[in-house]
Amino acid sequence: MDQNQTIGQNDAASVREMLSGAGYSDEAIEYYIEKRHAGALVDASHISEMTGTCGDTMKIFLKVDQDIITDAKYQVLGCPGAVTAAMAAVELIKGKSLEHARTINDGHIFKMLKEIPAKKHHCIQLAVKILNKALDEYHSGKEVAGNVEGDCTGCAPEDCCKEDLR
Repeated sequence: MDQNQTIGQNDAASVREMLSGAGYSDEAIEYYIEKRHAGALVDASHISEMTGTCGDTMKIFLKVDQDIITDAKYQVLGCPGAVTAAMAAVELIKGKSLEHARTINDGHIFKMLKEIPAKKHHCIQLAVKILNKALDEYHSGKEVAGNVEGDCTGCAPEDCCKEDLR
């Protein structure tokens, strides 16, 4: 690569090469590049948001009809690990029951991604944690709304998510 060129040009081949070199599998790279489930749902049944200890922030949008998740999207402000984990999570819950979505854990998402750098495993935990938070809030009948800065149940804001994201 010419010194005047930079990988920041965002072409898919350069991004693919960087992520592969960093330890991401081809499957994880595809989730990152395609971002099939990224964005917002204007007609969401529920929206929930959370910031992890690393600073990555995820917002999940769930569209539910008769206890089936008919659509889901994530908005992610974070690294490739966070994006890939969120995209894989949607693959596991879209078209499935709320009860099934509750069974999704870190291992299920990791299996979908095949491999991501060990330092990024907390991203998978964040995707699962925000999914469970959204399911809890939806089940308890909370209105459609995001939460306030890192608002986690049962912990002080400065300790938010630390236990589950280690």
